[in-house]
Amino acid sequence: MRTPSPPLHLRRFDPGRNMARFYCLSVENSLFGEVALVREWGRIGTRGKRRLDLFGDTAKAEVAMAKLAAAKMRRGYRAIG
Repeated sequence: MRTPSPPLHLRRFDPGRNMARFYCLSVENSLFGEVALVREWGRIGTRGKRRLDLFGDTAKAEVAMAKLAAAKMRRGYRAIG
């Protein structure tokens, strides 16, 4: 099993619209041998929401992560860190 890539932290600020959001993507191994794409999002300063999507291998999860990251970047999110 391949080591997952490091997490990706994204933020979007738009003071004119009172918008301050975060979006985090990471690929992690689950306890049951599957690979999970973990998504966390919400307003900066809150707990936000969390979603896990399970995949059979790391490569498929990383492809899904890259597609989501590209979509978020098109919507104005920027990588931090």
